Amino acid sequence: MAKKVLVVDDEKLIVKGIRFSLEQDGMEVECAYDGEEALEKAKAGNFDIILLDVMLPKMDGFSVCQSIREFSTVPIVMLTAKGDDMDKILGLEYGADDYITKPFNILEVKARIKAIIRRTAAPAAAKDQESVIENGNLKLDRESRRLYISGKEVNLTAKEFDLLELLVLNPDKVYSRENLLNLVWGYEYPGDVRTVDVHVRRLREKIEVNPSEPKYVHTKWGMGYYYKG
Repeated sequence: MAKKVLVVDDEKLIVKGIRFSLEQDGMEVECAYDGEEALEKAKAGNFDIILLDVMLPKMDGFSVCQSIREFSTVPIVMLTAKGDDMDKILGLEYGADDYITKPFNILEVKARIKAIIRRTAAPAAAKDQESVIENGNLKLDRESRRLYISGKEVNLTAKEFDLLELLVLNPDKVYSRENLLNLVWGYEYPGDVRTVDVHVRRLREKIEVNPSEPKYVHTKWGMGYYYKG
């Protein structure tokens, strides 16, 4: 089954190059050239991943990302021409899963896309681990990649789910921010540990009654994060 990718950038030559390269690898590619068109296609299509430029006409990439997050958890990779760290962190705040800074090598883009699709594809339940994990009011369905708190579904981004799943499967084990960055984002990921902090904060805002006094994802000061079993 070919993976479906939505490429969004107002620079048509960049879109053409990415499209050609991804299609060479057997992927199905759709393109959009402004924010409004991107949002329409995201709503209409069932994509495996979206490459989304930050600087777009009609609607900027951050707004598009935030709007998509209201109805989908599809992995989103932001493309940014700026090297400013705040732009990258801001992209993650709006629900992006990853970012790539322009100018980029198309081989790096393809490698990142494949890594994200591989990590976020719904896995068959492992024989040696439960596919559904329940702890108090929290229910994590690993097969369908859904989370429920007190019976109500909570929408997580792909990375938020990966992060929570790792912690839940290893209760009371403290992971350093560097360790989480490597395990969840991969050793090839160019970001820094602030990425982990942003995702933990977003995760707590979604699953905790009081994020400043967490019940599930705790901080071990000076060491890292852990899930209270």
